[in-house]
Amino acid sequence: MLADLHCHSLKSDGQLSPTDLVDRAAEMGVTMLALTDHDTVNGIPEAREQAQKHNIELVSGIEFSSVWNGIGIHVVGLGFDEHHPDMKVAIARQESCRLERAKTIAQRLEKQGAIGIWEKAEAIANGAQIGRPHFAQALIEMEKVSNMAQAFKRYLGAGKPGDVKTMWPDISEVVGWIRAAGGVAVVAHPDKYKMTRTKLKCMLKAFSEAGGNGLEVVCGGMEASFSRRMAEFCDEFGFMASQGSDFHGPRPWSELGKFGKMPEGVTPVWSHWAE
Repeated sequence: MLADLHCHSLKSDGQLSPTDLVDRAAEMGVTMLALTDHDTVNGIPEAREQAQKHNIELVSGIEFSSVWNGIGIHVVGLGFDEHHPDMKVAIARQESCRLERAKTIAQRLEKQGAIGIWEKAEAIANGAQIGRPHFAQALIEMEKVSNMAQAFKRYLGAGKPGDVKTMWPDISEVVGWIRAAGGVAVVAHPDKYKMTRTKLKCMLKAFSEAGGNGLEVVCGGMEASFSRRMAEFCDEFGFMASQGSDFHGPRPWSELGKFGKMPEGVTPVWSHWAE
């Protein structure tokens, strides 16, 4: 079995439709897949229908944005009931936050001379959440920049006009949403937070106390030494271990089903569904 439990479609900030994503996963030998778009489950029905054609087990998934001690932390929800009332309320709240943030970004970019960028980004998003990648593409099409890197360096990166902070919920609240809907709450890509071991341990302790029960031990290009340290935290806090590519689109450094080996001695998160 090859499980990829972290990837994105164009329903959030990915480049492929849910159908094309599942087709690509099948080509890469994936047999269990979770579509974990940011703060939305809109792509799951389409992905599930396509997964049945390939005999891929499609696990419900989502990646929620949250904060812990003022630091942005992403929490992946797996195996939940996407129709649960608490999940619907949570998604509506997150989508509202994202919409307000996008409108503020557009207003700021308009002041920088990008007149009409909201309409342009909205067309590029084509019904999906409007995020910074869509604004970046809009800036390219408006000939304000020549590529994505320039868009973020000049307009959308840290400290730039399009760097708009959002009041995300506390990590404990996000864990509550996922658990209430019957899912497993997993800390996503722990190597991306650039925390010291001590600070990361404090965050994981708070996550565990809130009811969090999973940790991405393997994700994308995570180094093997870091994966081993995450396996130790799984043992310490009783977490189940998850894995995924964090695939957003065809890139040399990111591919569905391509990531390091899960360390021995951990309890894989899919054992939860087997039970």
